[in-house]
Amino acid sequence: MEKSSIQKFIVLILILLLILLATVFHFQVHFENALTLQKELDYDVKISLWRILFEPIIGPLLYLNRSLYVLKELPLTLLWVLIFYTAYSLFVIFKTPRNGKNTILGKLANLPLVLGVFFAIFILVLFIPLPNNTIVNNSKDSILVTTHAHTEFSHDGLTSQENLWKWHKRNGFDAFFITDHANHQKSLQFAQDQKKGKFPSIPLVMVGQEHSGTNHMSLLGLNGKFDTKGMTDKAVIDSVHKYGGAVIINHWFDGKGKAKELYEVLGADGFEIENTGKNLYYDRETFEQLKTFCVKNGLTMIGGLDFHGYGRVCTLYNALKIPNWDSLNTVSKQQSILDIFKNGPQEKIKVLLYKDRPFYPKTYLFLRPFSTVVNYFRTLHLSQVVSWVFWLLVFQFTGRSIKRDLVPPKTGLVMVALSGAIFMLVLAIIYHFRGEVVKGYSTVYSEYSLLLGPIGLVLLLYALAIAYFRFSRPKRP
Repeated sequence: MEKSSIQKFIVLILILLLILLATVFHFQVHFENALTLQKELDYDVKISLWRILFEPIIGPLLYLNRSLYVLKELPLTLLWVLIFYTAYSLFVIFKTPRNGKNTILGKLANLPLVLGVFFAIFILVLFIPLPNNTIVNNSKDSILVTTHAHTEFSHDGLTSQENLWKWHKRNGFDAFFITDHANHQKSLQFAQDQKKGKFPSIPLVMVGQEHSGTNHMSLLGLNGKFDTKGMTDKAVIDSVHKYGGAVIINHWFDGKGKAKELYEVLGADGFEIENTGKNLYYDRETFEQLKTFCVKNGLTMIGGLDFHGYGRVCTLYNALKIPNWDSLNTVSKQQSILDIFKNGPQEKIKVLLYKDRPFYPKTYLFLRPFSTVVNYFRTLHLSQVVSWVFWLLVFQFTGRSIKRDLVPPKTGLVMVALSGAIFMLVLAIIYHFRGEVVKGYSTVYSEYSLLLGPIGLVLLLYALAIAYFRFSRPKRP
């Protein structure tokens, strides 16, 4: 069978397989109530047009980004790529034994390029906002809120206030709290700028602060002068309540704080029952214990995004039932939200989780990339399937001419590696100068700049060296 015939057969099989997975074995992406584990029918999934147009490129990256244990699964995916690349290289070497030495050296030289490319993709997935799926709120009298988000005025924040506002707008929120660590004055100034009409009022910016006591706490509804330095947990909670605010215990389930009973005695208003910044699914036995405790003691349960400007794309929303939201003024809107967090009832709060795959434990994560690929195709909407079919056919009918006319033979990997290196270097420069602007606040700008800069530079020099020796160096007569 000719090579072109084999390629056509492979493309046909791929098309039939993805259609089969997306129809017969389809997994309906939906929003699930974290407390009831039931599908919430009032909230639909919105698929970005840009994602549909470029689904084969963007879709898998976003799906991998939403993995339950993303920081473990991304490296494992890279490992499997290297395994398959090594296996393919060995096949090529044995297939062409006469050029064995040159082939072996060439494949070995490609390994750092492959590593560099996939590290650049890893950075792209974690740090660059891609057109991810968002939410459509079809419910009556409910709004979408997040209570836990950081800007570059936190030591661990990597986004500006303006970009945080744009991120929440893009993801369908009606309001959000900025909870920078040990600092709320910058957030207060930003919120006041919104009230003065310097930027749109939707989503509404509200002021909070993450306090690091015996456990991290979100102090919500801060206005004016507020200082927690040197204060006990009890004094902090009492002070927030004195001015009408609410206190939520953050990611208590990570085991770093004291017994949950202590925070109920201290007067906390509720707990984060989920936190997508820490772990999307922690131990479910602990979850049930925390849930039972909150119900018994009348404490509210909410979800914490814990967004820092990078990492997993939006997977969690708090839906609060507030009638006539649009007719309320800014003060009344904030007060309505704080009243629910302080007094409940829980029936007015739904913690919505974006559900695009069956739950799985941390066991056997080494093999998880294979089921992740299968589950990704199972979630595809008809429009996404059409996008895949279109691009596969484009590749089939134009791939050879593109490779011949636009990409000189054997240079594709080098060109991609050079692009990845330049991407990391540019990002490192941006982070360096942004870090200088917010010096004394965020430390992660400099940390990531010092990480990405050297890696990008080494990859750039290595790719240029490979390009020279392979394609530019004069051949011996």
